[in-house]
Amino acid sequence: MTYKDPSTQNIPIRYKMLFSYSAVFIITIAISSAAIYSIVRSTLKNNIESELKNTSTTIINMVQTSISVSIKNHLRAVAEKNLEMVQHVYSLYQNGEMSEPEAKELAKGILLSQRIGTTGYIACVDSSGTMLLHPREEHVGVDFSSREFIQEMIDRKHGYIEYKWRNPGDSELRPKALFMSYFEPWDWIINASSYRNEFSSLVDIDDFQESILALRFGKTGYAFILDTDGTVVVHPLLQGVNIFQANTLSNKPVKTMLAKKNGQIIYDWKNPGETVARKKLVLFKYLPDYEWIVATSSYLDEFYAPLSRVRNVIVLAVLASLSMVLPITFIISHSITSPLHKLVARLTQDVGDLPNEPSTLPSGDEVDQLTYYFDSFMDRLDASSQNLHQEIAERKQVEAALRESEAKYRSVMEATPDPIIVYDMDGFVTYLNPAFTKVFGWPVQECIGKKLDHFVPAENWEETLKGLKDIADGKMLSSVDTRRYRKDGTLVDVSIRGATYCDRSGELAGSVIIHHDISEVKRLQKEIIDIGDKERQKIGHDLHDDLCPHLIGIEGLGTVLKRKLEARGVPEAEQMQKINDLLKNAVVKSRQFARGLCPVHLVDHGLVAALHELTKNVQSIFGVDCTLRCEANILIRDNAVATHIFRIVQEAVNNAVRHAHSTKIIIRLTHANGRLNLSVSDNGVGVGKEGKHTGMGLRIMAFRATMIQASLEFRKGRNGGTVVHLQTSYPDMVSPVPTEKEPLTKPEKKRMAG
Repeated sequence: MTYKDPSTQNIPIRYKMLFSYSAVFIITIAISSAAIYSIVRSTLKNNIESELKNTSTTIINMVQTSISVSIKNHLRAVAEKNLEMVQHVYSLYQNGEMSEPEAKELAKGILLSQRIGTTGYIACVDSSGTMLLHPREEHVGVDFSSREFIQEMIDRKHGYIEYKWRNPGDSELRPKALFMSYFEPWDWIINASSYRNEFSSLVDIDDFQESILALRFGKTGYAFILDTDGTVVVHPLLQGVNIFQANTLSNKPVKTMLAKKNGQIIYDWKNPGETVARKKLVLFKYLPDYEWIVATSSYLDEFYAPLSRVRNVIVLAVLASLSMVLPITFIISHSITSPLHKLVARLTQDVGDLPNEPSTLPSGDEVDQLTYYFDSFMDRLDASSQNLHQEIAERKQVEAALRESEAKYRSVMEATPDPIIVYDMDGFVTYLNPAFTKVFGWPVQECIGKKLDHFVPAENWEETLKGLKDIADGKMLSSVDTRRYRKDGTLVDVSIRGATYCDRSGELAGSVIIHHDISEVKRLQKEIIDIGDKERQKIGHDLHDDLCPHLIGIEGLGTVLKRKLEARGVPEAEQMQKINDLLKNAVVKSRQFARGLCPVHLVDHGLVAALHELTKNVQSIFGVDCTLRCEANILIRDNAVATHIFRIVQEAVNNAVRHAHSTKIIIRLTHANGRLNLSVSDNGVGVGKEGKHTGMGLRIMAFRATMIQASLEFRKGRNGGTVVHLQTSYPDMVSPVPTEKEPLTKPEKKRMAG
């Protein structure tokens, strides 16, 4: 038997949950917060110390590099200057102004008279390593060839050398540097040398001061350099100030750094301009060669600022969480106990007529009460089981009927020869019939659950998006001619129809799109257009080659007849002249009509020349102001494409003259960004409602644009009239042609004609 504590048996569930959740939450938050605080603090400290150490090393390397360069340049200047002086003395000897021994003594005197730094000097050795010149007489004439740096001097004779040397009286070796120059006539290796620590005065602080002052650690942390006298060498605010002599600055940290030489300290520091002192962490290193202290510093409140924010966030999170625990616990417990209370009330209602129901509710919490009534309710539940089984059987019959109906519709769709796609409202494919795979080549498994954006050509997206919008609005998609990609990359002309369908609740669930292959229809239409072009060319050739010569012959006979009549003095000779003039005009117009039907300039000179000829014919025949504005010479390498473009322009111009009653027509031809743009604008009566172009000529123009994979647009002009705009979709169709100074070659003319 389970023991129940009588003190907690009748406590409601909500209070039990509150006490238990609160205890677990507080313990978990406390442990997690402590761990996070410790990890973040340790990480911040390690990161800032590592950054300060690395920066100190970088500054030291920067200073040492600057000093090395300064020493090398200074010694080089001294050595090369003394070499020039020795060469000058040698020139005096060569000019006969003194003997060679006198010249050598003069040169030695000049070299020995100089000092470099405090203890530096100039010396000379020969190629055998014997000291020829030295400030200390005891070294002159001594063979030093056993010394390693002397061997290097003998081998190189010119350049910079660093080595360690101990003068008499020194306790240890010290770094020393020399630069040597060689005077070959006397076999002198002239070297200027000095201890490196004597050249600290040569260092130009400006070489590295800006780089050091640019370093920042936190918001106001910085790097600085001190010498052993307490003078600040580099500092953002105190450069040149001696800390020991400044009464307003604490010198205790500086004393500590000078005493320890290397290490780190934490102290209170207040820079000029600051109101209070702050804790500061400084890592410092000593440069013994230059007696400098290089230090990097950061304020503790700055690099521990994230830690403070973490602490504040944790505290706020704990307080906020605690303030939410109580209502959330009551809400959760209410969400649990409220259904329990409702369930108990419902069970009480259902089992209220049981004869064994007690007169009072059972003791205990909500679960105990629910258990009692649930046992009673189960007895009633068994009685309802039979009815439920019967309802399930009826439901299965309905589902079987639905599956049968769905199978009928699916069989119809799969037997349809046209490709059918079923999309959901997000555009994902839910069904494809076998005809889709047969026509387009994509198997069902590659398309189900995906979007078919990849089989829509870029130039057909505008009409496709318009159709998708109509479908999303619940409209029927009427037959639209467009193109789609097959899996092998080829294009197929299709006519698309579509409609939406709804789910059981009446909401839009998706769309059904039917694609009808119209490639054969398009092919036949193309053949009809080609036959029309050929017939037009044949008529043009007949006019030009048959009718025109015939008319010219008649005009010639008329001229002969006119002369005979004039010779006889017949007054009808004047009428014959009028007949001849009319025949001449007929010949001119016949040729113009022939060129309109078969533009020879298109073959011989390209599209631009044919368009120029077209404008001239329009002006002469119809008396309309027709101009061509072409920004550049343009060559259409495919003659069939050029012919289609010319016919589109020709039809647009004819419409502007005959139907729009225009008095001014402008043809613009440009080539930019790899695309050909052509427009025909007029000042006529304009077009009707946009998109409604049902005339045969306009449909032929649209079909020609489709044939060359170009877009064609009809719209109203800004100032009235009509604008017909054509844009090619294939940049490689066009290219600049040679100028008049560079005529077309025979192969190019042949290619244009073909």
